[in-house]
Amino acid sequence: MQKQLVTRPRVDDTYLSAAIHPVIRQIYAARGVKNDQELNHNAASLLNFKLLKGIAKASEILIEALKAQSKILIVGDFDADGATSTATLMSGLKMFGFVHVDYLVPNRFELGYGLSPQLAEQVVALGADLLITVDNGISCVAGVEIVKQAGMQVIVTDHHLPGEELPNADAIVNPNQHGCAFPSKSLAGVGVAFYLLVALRSYLREQQWFSQLGQPEPNVAQLLDLVALGTVADVVSLDANNRILVHQGLARIRSGKTRPGIAALIDVAKRQASRLSASDFGFSLAPRLNAAGRLDDMSLGIACLLSPDINHARRIASELDSLNQERREIEQSMQVEAQVTLDKLLKAQPEVPDAVCLYQDDWHQGVIGILAGRLKEKYHRPTIIFALGDNDELKGSCRSIEGLHMRDLLEAISTAHPGLILKFGGHAMAAGLSIRASDFARFKQLYSDAVTATLSEEHKKSLILTDGELPSDCYTLDFAQLIKNSGPWGQSFPEPVFADRFALVQQRLVGEKHLKLVLKHHSGLLLDAIAFNVDLQRWPNAAVQQIDAAFVLDINEFRGKFSLQLLVRELKGVA
Repeated sequence: MQKQLVTRPRVDDTYLSAAIHPVIRQIYAARGVKNDQELNHNAASLLNFKLLKGIAKASEILIEALKAQSKILIVGDFDADGATSTATLMSGLKMFGFVHVDYLVPNRFELGYGLSPQLAEQVVALGADLLITVDNGISCVAGVEIVKQAGMQVIVTDHHLPGEELPNADAIVNPNQHGCAFPSKSLAGVGVAFYLLVALRSYLREQQWFSQLGQPEPNVAQLLDLVALGTVADVVSLDANNRILVHQGLARIRSGKTRPGIAALIDVAKRQASRLSASDFGFSLAPRLNAAGRLDDMSLGIACLLSPDINHARRIASELDSLNQERREIEQSMQVEAQVTLDKLLKAQPEVPDAVCLYQDDWHQGVIGILAGRLKEKYHRPTIIFALGDNDELKGSCRSIEGLHMRDLLEAISTAHPGLILKFGGHAMAAGLSIRASDFARFKQLYSDAVTATLSEEHKKSLILTDGELPSDCYTLDFAQLIKNSGPWGQSFPEPVFADRFALVQQRLVGEKHLKLVLKHHSGLLLDAIAFNVDLQRWPNAAVQQIDAAFVLDINEFRGKFSLQLLVRELKGVA
């Protein structure tokens, strides 16, 4: 689907410091930065942990567990946020002196998400004193009850939206639970785990715990590389608080202070730690970490993050890289099959349907989320992809667009049609669900009807918001570096995208499906550019002499030399 380029309207930016470059100042104001303080990425500017409901009680439980050296079990999730959350709490608690700490992560294919009743039975069999969930638990009412009935204490740390019923935990820390005054509702699961450790240190300090033992306080800032990776990987909004967490984590990595596991992931992804960006977390490191949970067992990814030895970490990272390559091949095959189905549909009706819902019984459960995301991006429609699970159930992964809250839509369908959806959960933009295979056709129709009733014609338009034309004196390496330094950029705080018309001087395919370009700016500047994964039915096109392009100003490195390059997000030939 051809995307429309829309320039953001200019907004007042005079309230921001005059010391900020005028182009950057307007970019900040257009993204809702309210004051200069929001641009302060010092750790001291983080929101106060005391604003998190339940964190004092959770800390109290942990302090008693520390005094008794209780046996603690951490239950995580099988994605990158869950892996980094687990590694953060495992590493952090040991820094405080906890000795008996272990973790358990459900296998995606056998147990599904979170503290399910089946996983809870395993937890009980292991016989821990205290269970802590990370990046899950808020919807695991039955699982928590099983653990509680066995006499264990439970702390739930999560960031997902709660349902009507909360689990019977001893403490719940979740910025999205009712009555929580924490302003950042976009904290990732790893962010919640980090805040719990910050709180624990503060309360122990008040009790003079460290001074009485004659030992230094744990430096929890050492965990910020994990926090940054998990935050970006989970695609939560990079509000001011999350930007601080990501900035601080990136700063540690760039200065060479990262853990062996992340250093190994950077190496295997062929990135440079000293120049790492937030986008590298999302597009290079997280996919390799996620590959473990998608195709095998996320314990492999957690083992990489926890490895104290760089050589050991590199061996695991190499395994993760191989799994990621296998994941890519599976995904490409599924994408071809999905496209055949959609092409048949589009022949019968030229308009793209309001909702995409596909199922094939041999599709891989671990890859359906990626496929849903790819199709959502291509067609700009809410998408659900199903794969066959156990007991004749279908597992679905959902991706949405602006204007449609996916979890709320699933909840509305479930409320109106009890028993149709066996379980569901998630966020506005991403969710998951299970249904019976026999109910697929019925669900598909109800889902399609609900989407049609919700989406407006405006929402269905595929738009690229741009920051307009870039002044000619900004086409420099220094300004490209300034943009990178002005982040971190990410979800809800997007990297600047500029738009302009260029003369097309050269065009050629590289790597089979990428278009290498030489463009001429109206100022006379000649600029190198590249457009990835172009439509080969449209490009290269020798008849096109001018293009309208939306692009990101980037720095290309080749054999130690740096050059300016435009990363083209969208291009359209001008007649």
